[in-house]
Amino acid sequence: MPPAYKSVPAIEKCFTILNLFSKTDKYLGISEISKQLTLNKSTVFNIIYTLVDLKVLDDLGDGKFGFGPHFFILGSTSGKRSRLLQVVHPYLERINKETRLPAFLGIRSHLQTVLIDKADWAHGITLSSAIGMQMPVLGGVGIKAMLSLLHQDEVEKLIGSTTLERFTDHSITDKGKYIEVIDKVRREGIAFDREEYVEGMLAAGVPIKPHNRQIQAAVWIVGLQHQLPEESLLKEGELLKGIAQEINQRLGW
Repeated sequence: MPPAYKSVPAIEKCFTILNLFSKTDKYLGISEISKQLTLNKSTVFNIIYTLVDLKVLDDLGDGKFGFGPHFFILGSTSGKRSRLLQVVHPYLERINKETRLPAFLGIRSHLQTVLIDKADWAHGITLSSAIGMQMPVLGGVGIKAMLSLLHQDEVEKLIGSTTLERFTDHSITDKGKYIEVIDKVRREGIAFDREEYVEGMLAAGVPIKPHNRQIQAAVWIVGLQHQLPEESLLKEGELLKGIAQEINQRLGW
């Protein structure tokens, strides 16, 4: 028999709220959660912001919330992975094998990329990052790919509310130009980073559309200049586009 214990109501309510998020494709607000679950609004408020502090949920602004990066990090280390991780990981291995470059999967947390999976077996020089790493605001190619999944007015609002950091001499710091880049990624289905984030490093990335419409994800590769000259960068970009189509089909798009 299991040991005697006393159920903790706050934990039960917490998981009831998380379960509600898992069953919807839209972002939720505190009043809506309170109404749907018939929970006291102040209780929901305290649980939601505790989960935001723990990065299990993201505060998306305008009183709306969605799953946060730590939710997916927990999923990546559990025996039963999320569908996103289950579907994408074999493709990361394929990309790593075919390009001989590290391949990454990340999700959007406001204007940052959170790395949740990778395939980076050594092929000569290795460029790698730890799962769970949160990149700087608008740093790297992944965030470009993920922002392209949002409506243009959402992108303009997000970019308009932040300062674009100059990581290198090649960084785009003009908000109008950055928004134009995102629009181009949306049209062409691929994003590039030509030494904008790290001097001497190039990258190509593609947007991934998880089954849960709350989430924006991306797959990308990175390499040093001698590993990814312009011709190779464009070639590998086309490979990623084809793989993204396969992934998105498997995820229900």
